[in-house]
Amino acid sequence: MRHVGLFLARVVFGCYLAVHGAQKLFGLFGGRGLEATGAGFDKLGMKPGKLMAAVAGASELGGGLLTATGIADPLGPLMIAGTMAVASTTHRKNGPLASNGGFELPLTNLAVAVALMSAGTGILRLGPHLSKSLTRKAVLGGVILAGGSLAQMLIASRKQEQIHLVASDESTDAESAA
Repeated sequence: MRHVGLFLARVVFGCYLAVHGAQKLFGLFGGRGLEATGAGFDKLGMKPGKLMAAVAGASELGGGLLTATGIADPLGPLMIAGTMAVASTTHRKNGPLASNGGFELPLTNLAVAVALMSAGTGILRLGPHLSKSLTRKAVLGGVILAGGSLAQMLIASRKQEQIHLVASDESTDAESAA
């Protein structure tokens, strides 16, 4: 029963994330496509936006397909986890609930990806596991990519807050002088 449960979780979760990546990259399934998604990433401070959107979309599409099939486990869930860590941070200002644009869904996806990394694929998979050496290298690379993306986004967010504070102070000073 455990193997069937892992198989179902992997397939549903992996396919869902693959669709999400296809929305970003190709505009499929009602998605915005790479140009519009890249513009959105630029607004978030993740520059160059189009490249960052392509990395996120490819991580979701590729990670989803690898997760669903069980090929090169745990690479698929690892790719998804890194992307969802960044996405959770992106939505943090909107609070926890998805109905308010919050981080509920990316955080849930992150938790499922970590759970699948921890549980493994079970016996119902299409391909071999990743070697321990390659897994370590993939984890290190993922941490570096996700950490770099997070740092870039948080620095841009702080700059935006400082700009708004300066503009607010200038507005208050102008009103006081009048």
